[in-house]
Amino acid sequence: MKTLARYDDQAEILLRLRALRPESVRRWGRMSVHEMVCHLSDSFRMVLGQKPVCPAPRRLQRTMIKWIALYLPLPWPAGILKTTPELDQELGGTRPIDFAADVAELEALLSLVTTHRRDFGGQSHPIFGRMSEAAWLRWAYLHMDHHLRQFSA
Repeated sequence: MKTLARYDDQAEILLRLRALRPESVRRWGRMSVHEMVCHLSDSFRMVLGQKPVCPAPRRLQRTMIKWIALYLPLPWPAGILKTTPELDQELGGTRPIDFAADVAELEALLSLVTTHRRDFGGQSHPIFGRMSEAAWLRWAYLHMDHHLRQFSA
């Protein structure tokens, strides 16, 4: 299973991220490539406790769906879960400004999450609830993979 806990998986994600261009066209969804970069940055800010998010009300998602999403060896399908408003660039998410600067910010946040091991137990995912460091780093890989596939990267 791929995870941002492993250097090779981080390197793969960074290579794919650096292949994005401002004119990259989405295969699904409504975000532009630039909005997606800011969305991923906001998701890392959530992991780091820098961007609070409200939890989803359904308890079932915190158990069965979390296990399916994190450990079933299938890519995440498009449009299955709605983005929380705090991480939606059209609502409460960070607005895109400069593509190169926003990609550099995402790389810096990725590095911060992966190089400074810490207890992520204090942070809650809006759908999956509290997760271990290993689960957060697995989720982060899958989340980035999902959105990079959205733009064929």
